[in-house]
Amino acid sequence: MKTNTPYKLSIKEIEEIKELARAKRSALGFGNNAPIANEMPLVLESLHITSLEFPIKGNDESLAFSAMLLYSKPLTFIGINTADYYDRQIFAIAHELYHFYTKTSSQYSEDEHGGDSAVEIKANRFAAEFLLPEEGLRRRIASEFGSYSLKNVQHQTLLRFIARIHCTWYLPYRSVIRRLDEIEAITTHQCQRLLTVDERALDGEYTRLGQAIDKEVFTKLNTRTEVIGTSAHAIETIIRNFEHKIIDEQTFVETLKLFNKSPNDFGYEITVSQEDIDEFDSFIRGWDSEG
Repeated sequence: MKTNTPYKLSIKEIEEIKELARAKRSALGFGNNAPIANEMPLVLESLHITSLEFPIKGNDESLAFSAMLLYSKPLTFIGINTADYYDRQIFAIAHELYHFYTKTSSQYSEDEHGGDSAVEIKANRFAAEFLLPEEGLRRRIASEFGSYSLKNVQHQTLLRFIARIHCTWYLPYRSVIRRLDEIEAITTHQCQRLLTVDERALDGEYTRLGQAIDKEVFTKLNTRTEVIGTSAHAIETIIRNFEHKIIDEQTFVETLKLFNKSPNDFGYEITVSQEDIDEFDSFIRGWDSEG
């Protein structure tokens, strides 16, 4: 009889993931003490990956996915579900980068701990190492507490430390706890108590601490952004395709509209018939209802 026991990474697999994350961070110009955080759009651009951002919810308001990797030769896309919290969007992108780097099959990222297959657990561990390297975390702990252990640190102090890590490295609250547990910096009891905290509660203890530490960043990380957009270079490609007459006016207008933009935003005054606009809106509404 099969069980649903999650796959457990071996020491060899963990070390291979750490080395992969270290090598890829270095290739992108990030040391172990440099947060990638808000630089993720530049990371995707440097890897020639086009981001597609849309808020997509299931019929019951649940999330269908957080991110997905798509190939359409010769292009690579990462679809980002902006109905999710921003910090989870960042984690999901890093998760998909594992699939990109390792050429594993395209996967859906449900959340920062979703999926218990070997490849998904490896992708989650890579995302954590990529966003917050173990060496960087250990150095931060040692710098603040004069030790690599937090086992004698009070709960309130731990929460403040986690909030600072959260706001600096953009790693979700529960992923920070998992990192601390992975490096054995906290006890099982501390871990369990931290996991009982509702980190998204607007009137909760953690939210008050996080906003006191960095209100702007903390609020951004804990917001469902609902953004519709794509990479800057993708928008530029659409514009140039129109300028080079690869696409016609109607296609230009309709493609930009997918990302809440219009030709007027880029200095072009193009008139499209109301009939065409209604037809396109009907198409989009049908697409949304299917999603």
